[in-house]
Amino acid sequence: MTWAVSHRRRMAAEPEPTVPESDFAAADFAADVQAGLSGQPKTLPSKYFYDAAGSALFEQICELPEYYPTRTELALLQSQAEVIAGTIGPDAELIEFGAGALRKVRLLLDALQSPRAYLPIDISGAHLAAQAETLARDYPDLAIMPIAADYTAALSMPPAAAGSRRRVGFFPGSTIGNFTPPEALGFLCHVAQILKGGNPAGAPPAGLLIGVDLVKAPEILHAAYNDAAGVTAAFNRNLLRRINDELGGDFDLDRFAHYAFYQPRLQRIEMHLVSLAAQTVRIGGERYGFAEGESIHTENSYKYTPDGFRRLARQAGFQPTALWCDPQKLFSLHWLTLPA
Repeated sequence: MTWAVSHRRRMAAEPEPTVPESDFAAADFAADVQAGLSGQPKTLPSKYFYDAAGSALFEQICELPEYYPTRTELALLQSQAEVIAGTIGPDAELIEFGAGALRKVRLLLDALQSPRAYLPIDISGAHLAAQAETLARDYPDLAIMPIAADYTAALSMPPAAAGSRRRVGFFPGSTIGNFTPPEALGFLCHVAQILKGGNPAGAPPAGLLIGVDLVKAPEILHAAYNDAAGVTAAFNRNLLRRINDELGGDFDLDRFAHYAFYQPRLQRIEMHLVSLAAQTVRIGGERYGFAEGESIHTENSYKYTPDGFRRLARQAGFQPTALWCDPQKLFSLHWLTLPA
């Protein structure tokens, strides 16, 4: 996914009232698939992993013994919640970019001082609505306003209330690693503009709490993305199943193999689907040829050093302040503030 492609997605307010929003989402999906499979090398945007089935598979991945990021980040949030909340300060309007199962944000909400509102943003509208409804029952005094949208695109945000309410971003899970470094810089600049838009004069600084996966031994990374149970492989191939179901494709999932490896020069995991034979796939009225061994590049997951990520944050206008890491230096949480 390039920053330019993700920016072409429409805001929810743009479609004509007579056209369902889901039709525009399907059109975007079809256009992105057509563009990705027509190029060389072939690619598919990783944001389309997360339909209902994909989201459920990812939740399974997070429980795997090989997959360290989720449990490590959860442990960090659990052990440092009070310190993190004190660093963030009171009266925050919390905006989560890419809200999933909402487990992590509960730890933050429980520790924050008088949070004023919670705005989860996620591309999977049905999944988001169900999670937000559950959260609303558990936090009846908190204003919860889910936003079904692509959080990398232009967003129509509700205005922050007057007084001490201010915007604080939450971007856990090291999803920042799915962007190339130039895309990550563009995204952080985008987030900075959203957060600045709700910070009243005289309030503590707006900021972003972000999870960042760290550079580490390649064998740890390889195991995390090639689990013995094959759940990550199923998650990767589910993208082809989604194309079949939603766009009329005829991918034979058994003829594509999951392939993930660490590229040390670029400090990233690459995920691919490799064609096991010469074949032609039809999607709607289009045909796409695959040579044996040809791959579809479906995801990158960049890893950072703490200093490397701080440099990136500064380029986007943030001021890195607090940093929390686990004892094994597998994962990090950064608190980044914005100038008033």
